[in-house]
Amino acid sequence: VRVVESGGGLVQAGGSLRLSCVASKSILKRNAMAWYRQAPGTQRDFVARITAGGSFDYADSVKGRFTISRDASDGDTATMYLQMNALKPEDTAVYYCAVGPPLETGIHTRAAIWGQGTQVTVSS
Repeated sequence: VRVVESGGGLVQAGGSLRLSCVASKSILKRNAMAWYRQAPGTQRDFVARITAGGSFDYADSVKGRFTISRDASDGDTATMYLQMNALKPEDTAVYYCAVGPPLETGIHTRAAIWGQGTQVTVSS
């Protein structure tokens, strides 16, 4: 499995989407799971993170609108969710799931394992 995202799509401003990320437990260990996003012509930015211990943090731009959670009840995999509410056109981006060593904010991106990304488009 490694890391696989799903759940992107097209939604109107103010709407909601839920992204999912399935990761093999073999790569989780003490790593954190995180969401990043990249809009055309911009760098990949941190969105939200959940650590192995269950603590979480968010980028300021999504606080109060996005919620990260994780379900590790399945045998060989864990699933991370990103519930996105009150979406804005500026949330439009490719959203990536990543598993990697936690930093003070986000994860160590160069040491992370990345998914293929899922497109989120918010129309005005």
